Amino acid sequence: MQADYPEVILASASGARAAILASAGIRFRQQPPVLDEAEEHKRFAPGTAPSEVAVSLARLKAASVLEREPGAIVIGADQVLAIGNEILQKPRNLQEAREQLHKLRGRTHELYSAAVVLHKTHAASFTDIANLTVRDFSDKFIEWYMETVGEGLLTSVGAYHIEGLGIHLFSEIKGDYFTILGLPVLAVLEELRRLSIIER
Repeated sequence: MQADYPEVILASASGARAAILASAGIRFRQQPPVLDEAEEHKRFAPGTAPSEVAVSLARLKAASVLEREPGAIVIGADQVLAIGNEILQKPRNLQEAREQLHKLRGRTHELYSAAVVLHKTHAASFTDIANLTVRDFSDKFIEWYMETVGEGLLTSVGAYHIEGLGIHLFSEIKGDYFTILGLPVLAVLEELRRLSIIER
């Protein structure tokens, strides 16, 4: 990155997204957006496409940070889990986590990951989708899983992280690993190349 180029900011509190960018050698600062995601979800009309929800929320997150850091290149990201016609949000408590796990059991769901890159008047958005099939696990397993993971269940929609014990939930996964973690990083890297932040 050239010294006179703008700072890159990741508008997310996600450790997984930060690790992805750091592993790719991107110099950036992490700054969570000022945004009530639960309230923003309520603004979408029933039937809104999950990809549209993900992009809109990613844009709102990036814009929230860009407002405070107007000279920066800001990367906003969001992930939406859809099962059938229902969109799930992060569980608010362990009971909701249990309900989500039961709802996902034996079914395939989609993860829509979106990223929006904002810089002054420039904006670019990207989405990708992964399909994950949850195995028909036993009630005994779900009790072990919940007891072992504990409060960590509340940090992700669907109450799982595939890079951890959550991988035990699945019988089949189709899609890009980084998309599942919450960031379509290949598209983001290409955009940073276009902005001359990294070498082409």
